[in-house]
Amino acid sequence: MGIITRITDWLETHWVTPAYAGWILAGIAICFFGAATNTMSGWLYVISGITFALLGLAIILPPRSLRHLQVHRHPLFPVSVGDELTIEIDIENPTPKPKTLLQVQDILQSELGKPVQTAIETIAPRGVYHWVYFHSTTKRGVYHWHEIQLRTGNPLGLFWCRRSRHAPATAIVYPTVLPLTSCPIVDEIGTDDSLQLLSDRRSQSATEDLTRSLRPYRVGDPTRLIHWRTSARYGELMVRELEVFTGSQEIVICLDSAVSWQSEDFESAVIAAASLYFYACSRQLDARLWTARTGLLHGNQVVLEALAATQPGEDADAGDPPHLPLIWLTQQSASLNSLPPGSRWLFWSPSTVAQPDRHTSGLTNCTGRIIDTEEPLQRQLQQSLKLFGI
Repeated sequence: MGIITRITDWLETHWVTPAYAGWILAGIAICFFGAATNTMSGWLYVISGITFALLGLAIILPPRSLRHLQVHRHPLFPVSVGDELTIEIDIENPTPKPKTLLQVQDILQSELGKPVQTAIETIAPRGVYHWVYFHSTTKRGVYHWHEIQLRTGNPLGLFWCRRSRHAPATAIVYPTVLPLTSCPIVDEIGTDDSLQLLSDRRSQSATEDLTRSLRPYRVGDPTRLIHWRTSARYGELMVRELEVFTGSQEIVICLDSAVSWQSEDFESAVIAAASLYFYACSRQLDARLWTARTGLLHGNQVVLEALAATQPGEDADAGDPPHLPLIWLTQQSASLNSLPPGSRWLFWSPSTVAQPDRHTSGLTNCTGRIIDTEEPLQRQLQQSLKLFGI
């Protein structure tokens, strides 16, 4: 930004700055005053005096026009990447006189986009102008901005005046959630033969055929559940309600966010974490998310907000991940050897060389998938996993 631009900007925000017409009129006024001084003509003094008075009014009135305006911002609702933010702003005129010919500019965070502006013809006395606009989103994140600028040249358009109003805003853009129809890394988690799982299976087989109660038959009930002896006794069909095995597998999805990532790979990992979490929830599993900064989280909105805010290389405030079978998303191959038994992993190779197996050559009996950045992520999440180290 040049020195002239900085001076002009400072004048406009702290006082006023001349418009092109203002410079022209000021030049004409000086010429008339110079001619009057040389010729001592009274009418030239009158013309120059009127012109200077007009310039004085044009300097005083724009700041007064903006002085009492108040700005209020409505809360922003979270959206997903690709959707549009709905931004609502009220400009209130508490004075008994109308405010006319205004420009309003919302100064967005630079990562979200360029400033957005609108023109307002008039705001009625003690009235409110409701401004609504929609802004597209291309990247997940939590965005903050706080400034709205009001600008006017009213009433003569000879000088511009701009003033800022504090109106804080927070926009949350969730990562994309892929619609998975199947996902082996979730479906097969914890299926290793272990004492705990064998115990669960025995418990399920022992309770799955127990009758909890009897009720009248309803259309659509399977005939195998009809209790014929009781039906004969009551003269109507009665069916059995069986005990339901309620044990569930806990799914812990861990995003290795404390290490450095390549930017595009980390965005892909965030999308994968969100997609795995919501797929597990759709399968009625006890799904949780872990990041290095937040620790274990549960709940759709909480998880989405954490994934929107997470960044590679963030502080590991949450300590180590839980020692449970987990789904580990990382770009550090060394961390794959220390996963708890029964875990699965997704690995984003940091190398651009198409030899991903060399990053996992030291793994022993570990199941996972190396993500190929050239293939669609959704397709890879729905493919079978590979067992390394055999």
